Amino acid sequence: MNKINIEEKLSLFSERRSPKIVAELNGQHVKLVKLGGEFIFHKHDHEDEMFLVLKGWFNMEFEDRIVRIEEGEFIVVPRGVVHRPVAPVECSIMLFEPSTTLNTGDIQDAEFTKPVLDWI
Repeated sequence: MNKINIEEKLSLFSERRSPKIVAELNGQHVKLVKLGGEFIFHKHDHEDEMFLVLKGWFNMEFEDRIVRIEEGEFIVVPRGVVHRPVAPVECSIMLFEPSTTLNTGDIQDAEFTKPVLDWI
């Protein structure tokens, strides 16, 4: 039962689109990720995802609309919904999702898929 300093954890990495696990609770991982640029469209057949913006902002693109999520706001993407985060400038996000969630969901992509995540 140690406290976690989010700023400290974010300072430990600079790579984008590579989530880092900072905690686990009830089968869920709490992850930090830095977004920048466009991700790939994908969906998660079995998991909902929550994206909380810690710094900056990003657009969550869906098949039929775009939602801008700003610092201090979050969005929950329900399972089965095709989406992709797009960050024109770097932003920092906290993710809450089941520990089994693959960052690219139903898509395997050599550039974007991270099958094993680092704990920091």
